[in-house]
Amino acid sequence: MAKIALVTGSRGGIGMEIVRALASDNVNVYAHARKPDTAFEEKLSGIAAETGMQIKPVYFDLSDSEAVKEGLKELIKAEKRIDILVNNAGVVSPNSLFMMTPMQQIKDVFEINFFAAMEVTQIVCRQMARNKEGSIINISSIAALDGEPAQLEYASSKAALIGATKKLARELGQFGIRVNAVAPGVTDTGMISGMEDKMREQILEKTVMNRVARPEEIANVVAFLASDKAGYITGQVIRVDGGIL
Repeated sequence: MAKIALVTGSRGGIGMEIVRALASDNVNVYAHARKPDTAFEEKLSGIAAETGMQIKPVYFDLSDSEAVKEGLKELIKAEKRIDILVNNAGVVSPNSLFMMTPMQQIKDVFEINFFAAMEVTQIVCRQMARNKEGSIINISSIAALDGEPAQLEYASSKAALIGATKKLARELGQFGIRVNAVAPGVTDTGMISGMEDKMREQILEKTVMNRVARPEEIANVVAFLASDKAGYITGQVIRVDGGIL
């Protein structure tokens, strides 16, 4: 029987490639987005045709707790199980120093990048625990690990995900649930458009491979961690950064 995955934030570059990578590994996927979009659904249909797997869109606003609960309730009611959860959804705020960053902006970033991910995880892991198995992958960032200036709220929210990954791995291991994180480096998606050229150049200068990542390179690591091939890996943070030294 094919496994079932939920991938949040599937509309973007990394999210869509995670959907593709999982489907290529014979996983049926629920691809989450905030609101209905024809182009999004056409892409999902294309991946389903390519892979022969079931790929269904699911819509709810991660900033709305009641919408999250209702959306997941309907999904779990329909499937009775979610084997794989990928907390990929995230936002990046305008690049600014902490002294100039409004506190509300910091709270808004944490709301999506951390608290929404924890709410989804809490609901899904209860169902995984009943089935005595599951794999949860949190998409963090090298920003959470390296001390680059600016965007404290983004780096801190992604660091909180790493802390949660390690804590949840210990708590959920007894139920057969593995929890890992992936920390991508600079990746060729829409998110890097907000990064200052100087900062991007500084990061690339320290990168052994001297280029940004392709979204599928991140997705392939996620698919591996979700698979039985990674059955003895939990509580880990995998850097996918091209060799930043």
